[in-house]
Amino acid sequence: MNAVDYKVAIGPWVRYRLEHHRAAWPIPSDDLDIFIVRDFLSKEECASLVAQIDAGCEPSVVLAPTGDPEYRTSQSCNMNLLDPEIVALDAKLEALLGIAAAHGEALQGQRYSVGQQFKPHYDFFYPDQPYWPAMEAGGGQRTWTAMAFLNQPEAGGETFFPNAGVKVAPRTGNLLVWNNLDAAGAPNEFTLHQGMPVTAGAKYVITKWHRERPWTSVDVPTYGSGTESGA
Repeated sequence: MNAVDYKVAIGPWVRYRLEHHRAAWPIPSDDLDIFIVRDFLSKEECASLVAQIDAGCEPSVVLAPTGDPEYRTSQSCNMNLLDPEIVALDAKLEALLGIAAAHGEALQGQRYSVGQQFKPHYDFFYPDQPYWPAMEAGGGQRTWTAMAFLNQPEAGGETFFPNAGVKVAPRTGNLLVWNNLDAAGAPNEFTLHQGMPVTAGAKYVITKWHRERPWTSVDVPTYGSGTESGA
């Protein structure tokens, strides 16, 4: 199967699996495929992952420079691929979605303290950007995103899709899943989303991005929030 055929086929394949999963519920939308899987992780699993994130967090970065110091203010942690808990979580996601594990990037944990956020952005890549050759070499376009909520902050921290009019509140153990591509396998601009500011407590999530081809880690420049083009 070539890349175009894969990007077209992977949408209905994962959607069918989720539509027939007892714990998965579609979020009503005419514009994108998006699901909640309830209680995907236990409280114990969530607590253990939170501890790992706390131990490894660093300031989050982005692939393209931005002059906005408030664009992405969270902290992130690339999870240890060899850790037994991470291996088990990868297998659990593969069993749910039916996407071969080789197509998945390394799991990344994120922590948002009070006032921290990730302003509206896409998970798919823009082929006209300087980072694209590296992303193409590392597995190509992103397809499905799976993001698990590891806790429930006291207030704020919703995931908001402004173009689709969808807002999801964090609930411990729930998994949010969406397709970044449209029916033709092209980037779907209705997937624009943001991690809204946490207003009380803290928010922890762990995210898995999937690619059109098997993923390989590649070196690519990254930027902190507020970095200017050419800086």
